[in-house]
Amino acid sequence: MTMKFSRKLVYGLVAGAFGAAAAQAATPITIGVQAPITGQYANEGQGIADAVKLLVKQQNAKGGLLGHQLQVKVCDDQGEAAPAAICARQLVNDGVLAVIGSYTSGAALAAQPIYARAKVIQTSDGTSDELTAHGFKTFFRNAPPNSAEAVFTAGYFKAMGYKRVAVVTDHSSFSTGLADAVVADAKKDGIEVLDKAFITAGSQNYTPVLTKLKAQNPQVVYFSGYYTDGGLIKAQMAQLGMKAKFVGGDANQNVAFAKIAGAAAAGATIINVPAPQDLPYPAAKEFLGQFQSAYGHQPPSIFTLTNADGLRAVLYTAEKIKSVEPAKLIPALHELHDFQGLTGTFSWNAVGERTGSPYVAFEVTSSGAYKITYPAAAAK
Repeated sequence: MTMKFSRKLVYGLVAGAFGAAAAQAATPITIGVQAPITGQYANEGQGIADAVKLLVKQQNAKGGLLGHQLQVKVCDDQGEAAPAAICARQLVNDGVLAVIGSYTSGAALAAQPIYARAKVIQTSDGTSDELTAHGFKTFFRNAPPNSAEAVFTAGYFKAMGYKRVAVVTDHSSFSTGLADAVVADAKKDGIEVLDKAFITAGSQNYTPVLTKLKAQNPQVVYFSGYYTDGGLIKAQMAQLGMKAKFVGGDANQNVAFAKIAGAAAAGATIINVPAPQDLPYPAAKEFLGQFQSAYGHQPPSIFTLTNADGLRAVLYTAEKIKSVEPAKLIPALHELHDFQGLTGTFSWNAVGERTGSPYVAFEVTSSGAYKITYPAAAAK
């Protein structure tokens, strides 16, 4: 009787153990998306969420990640700091492995310490240099920083022979950081910065600022903020009869820029890494075709693909080390070298900075498309 009872107990324990193991194996791994799904940057946020969902679907079709299916949780941070902090806490409570986002530096900065405390991986296209200055080991930038873009921008001004530049920025950490870096590097290259003017993002009417700048006769009006304001600035420059060249920072590279600026968009120059359609990599071309088939349109900007690369790098590294434990995965991501991304080969260094990203200067054509004009080696 005792032996019979013991065997039943053992069988029960074994069955329970197998049941628990099976349940554990079936537990999905959650990937978070923190992005502006609504608000003025909604098409960027929706592009990021769509890319993550597509990649997760493809990964699940291959059997998931280390035997686990993946699922996606999306939180709308509207591109703002306060909702971003709420999203971060919500996604941490949802038990996410990693979060892709956010699109704006301000939102990414607000979420950073929350993810760091929870040991949740965060990848973001936010370009503020401040994002990697805090030393959070959980943060990985999937786009180049402001400082690298500023060096290229000043070099572009010099190569084009521009000697008198006016700078316009909004008050966001991203925009002011980029503007300050461009001003510093332009001055190093012997370019006169006539003014650094501030606008309030989303205020619609920028003619008072532009009228003041017009009187200073700049060769270039450089705008470091986002496409929603950049398109209006370009249109209002045309209305005022300004002859200065409009040059925009990377956040102006969005399909909506030309729609907002209308006929005035043609001739505007935007500094960024190559646009999706200009990426020469086979994997990028394949992914763009898959995105088009899934959603009926192309991504709104290159940031859809840089964020996709953030997730792709996390999945690749987890499979390589055969673990999703943060204590193992986070150090491995810092040691990622020469990853074949959709946006080119890149690595992450000890502070989570992406290295290996070439910049180009685009000119917006009359059709609203982008044509690379600088450097000559990249131009078509």
